[in-house]
Amino acid sequence: MTLYYLDDLAPGQHFKGHTRARVEESAIKDFAREFDPQPFHLDNAAAGDSIFGALAASGWHTAALTMRLLVDSGLELAGGLVGAGFDELRWPLPVRPGDELRVEIEVLEVRPSKSRPTQGLVKLRTTTLNQHDQAVQISVGTLVVQRRS
Repeated sequence: MTLYYLDDLAPGQHFKGHTRARVEESAIKDFAREFDPQPFHLDNAAAGDSIFGALAASGWHTAALTMRLLVDSGLELAGGLVGAGFDELRWPLPVRPGDELRVEIEVLEVRPSKSRPTQGLVKLRTTTLNQHDQAVQISVGTLVVQRRS
């Protein structure tokens, strides 16, 4: 696996994750019970009567799965995946039981820090896709990455 420093990254670079995550119905309900206990995440009948029309994973569950997929993606950044914040986080489609998720990453911006010469910031667009290549989450976030020194 390649370790990427700030100096190795440039706008326009693309990375595809190496792994997939299968989303089980039990995991959707377990996550929802603990963190987002709304009926459309917990109960099939209630979900059928909701705007989702069927059981749907919490967006926060999708975000947590995306984080795991990023860690396993093969994009190993010097210093780790250290977040500085998000500009955008969207869930265009719900995640359903049985979906298999993967991530694609695009480097949008790279800038050295003016106050910390050993690091910089990288803005990434991360798209989480299901098995039909449909985007289920799109985020634009900034990570702190070490510089080669």
